[in-house]
Amino acid sequence: MKTKYPILLVHGVMIKDLKHFKAFGKIEKILNESGFIVYSSKTDGFGTIENNASMLKEQIMEIMRTHNTDKVNLICHSKGGLDSKYMIKNLDMEDHIASLTTLCTPHKGSKIATKLLSLPKFIVKILEFWLNLIYKIFGDKNPDCLKVANQLKSVETVEKETLGFSDKIYCQSFSSELKKSTDDFVMGIPLIFSKYYEKDISDGVVSTESSKFENYRGEAINDSISHTEIVDFLVRKEKREKVHAFYIKLCEELSEMGY
Repeated sequence: MKTKYPILLVHGVMIKDLKHFKAFGKIEKILNESGFIVYSSKTDGFGTIENNASMLKEQIMEIMRTHNTDKVNLICHSKGGLDSKYMIKNLDMEDHIASLTTLCTPHKGSKIATKLLSLPKFIVKILEFWLNLIYKIFGDKNPDCLKVANQLKSVETVEKETLGFSDKIYCQSFSSELKKSTDDFVMGIPLIFSKYYEKDISDGVVSTESSKFENYRGEAINDSISHTEIVDFLVRKEKREKVHAFYIKLCEELSEMGY
């Protein structure tokens, strides 16, 4: 069952597609084998929202030319959802996006990012230098980890976001919950800080409340799934099957809805 429009998986901060490493693990491959037309974004791992939005637009235009279509579906993880929203709102792309699905996107920011910025300035400067250098080596065109951290700062107000495109584009969101630190060694320590600062259910980085956007569908998977496991990163076999099944079901739903 194919969707009417191609699907672009949009990754978040730090993770990026490399020759021997995929931002969405085997998800792109499995979806393509299931009959869907799926791509992964080529955005920077530490690119700003504006930078990555511009890169997204360029890739989407190329996908549309390749498949002779005028729209794509976006499935976005973490900051990828923020990059996509900015692109739609500010780069004249609302007529080219059929649906926007966000997974664990910090729509109201992340208090962990806020706390990291409160570290002593010399530590922030050292981290900024090395992260930008490393990601430049890994292929980022314009890494700017300090500005990215500022863009991810928590938003105290919870007023409803004024989108301006939700009447044209089907928008939905999902969250995930990492129940215990021992359930994922990658996100285990961040979970402790996230729960302490957020006072909310968390996937290790992003709270449930921050993940809510437009048609909030609840937790993507009924299991203890971390922020990185939801994109098939170092996830155990029994949970990996649930992750893959979620994406297949999600794409089937978009197809049934005519997207």
